[in-house]
Amino acid sequence: MTPTQLRAFATVVRLGSVKAAAAELEVSEAAVSLHVGQLRKELGDQLFSRTASGLAFTPGGLRLASRAVELLGLQDRTVLEVREAGVGRRMLRLGTTALFAEYAAPGLIGLFADRAHDLDVELSVHRARDFEQLLLTRTVDATVGPRPATGDPALTSKLFLNYQVLAVVSPEHPITRGQPGIAMLRDQTWLVGPSAADDSGVIPGLLQRIGVPEERQQIFQSHAAALEEAKRGAGITLAVAFAVAQDLAAGALVRVPGRPVQGQGTWNISILGGERATPAAAEMARFVTTPRATQAMLRGRGVTHGRFKPAVHVTLWS
Repeated sequence: MTPTQLRAFATVVRLGSVKAAAAELEVSEAAVSLHVGQLRKELGDQLFSRTASGLAFTPGGLRLASRAVELLGLQDRTVLEVREAGVGRRMLRLGTTALFAEYAAPGLIGLFADRAHDLDVELSVHRARDFEQLLLTRTVDATVGPRPATGDPALTSKLFLNYQVLAVVSPEHPITRGQPGIAMLRDQTWLVGPSAADDSGVIPGLLQRIGVPEERQQIFQSHAAALEEAKRGAGITLAVAFAVAQDLAAGALVRVPGRPVQGQGTWNISILGGERATPAAAEMARFVTTPRATQAMLRGRGVTHGRFKPAVHVTLWS
């Protein structure tokens, strides 16, 4: 078996289609079929067959799929570790949601990286629904955001911070003059950050609960940009409570009253279980629960230039 054959088969399993696998791998369908055929011949197992409702996998095919992901992940990890050893540095690849990346990641990463001078951190932003696959394929070493939904036993997750999301507006906004009903809230202009483009999470959940039409939503490149527009009186924005505490205290912003416009969220760190996690990921999982880490996330701080390598993979309008 070769890594190319295993990668082709694992992609077919994940996407449920030879055609889709070929498109993702940027090769022909014939090339994917050739790799799968070589595996079938070597292992003496059909692996899967085509049915009217899609692909049906044999028990051996399912076993190979699980092992292929593990082997490919080990290969990628080995390559990374060898490269790191060659330059005397380590890399922690951290995948997060857009909300955590903007509000809490800089403080956490800055403090964590300062503890180990041979460590660099690469931050990438993803949809929460992709966390499990990112970890199992070792695309990232750790994820921060909602707990992976399926609860795969190969992963371990730890809750480390609860947060509250509030709807806030400029003090001059007309909606502050009374108790707004759902109908009034739906008719407002909502200024939101990239989290609103996700299909899960606190902010999309609030917008769905209120029933805000898409044409009433303006999505900005950052939550901070949406907040600045709200301060100018352009509409309502949703923000993490600790990030707007000073503006609320100073009167630059006011809360929109009512339960429909507030929500609770949790940030969890997830890594591969047992000895499968990289040492840096296991160390981050321990560190993130400490009081110092919590204060750094809430207060924020700069990250030393050269220690933080953003690798943002997020599309707002796809």
